[in-house]
Order: sequence, then C-alpha cells, then structure tokens
Amino acid sequence: MLTFILVLLIIWAAISVIGFVVKGLLWLAIIGLVLFVGTALYGAAKRKIKS
Repeated sequence: MLTFILVLLIIWAAISVIGFVVKGLLWLAIIGLVLFVGTALYGAAKRKIKS
C-alpha cells in the first residue's frame, strides 16, 4: 500500500510540474497539487492508524 501511495505522489508531482511549465495549463497544476496533498494526508492517516 505504501508503494502505491508513493507512486501516486510521484504522478501527482509530475502532473503539477507539467501544469506549471506548460503555459495555459495552470488548472492542471492546481489539480495535481490538490491530489498530491490529498494523497499525502490519506497515506499519513493510514500509516498512523496501523501503528
């Protein structure tokens, strides 16, 4: 499960970078950042529950 969350975080980070680099895709960067933060919080919550 941790591997899956890390893969998602990498994907969301890449989407955010692409959104900031490509002019006109700021919306993609915002979505990527929101998904990144959401996935990080979900992973932290799941990890805290298990320990």
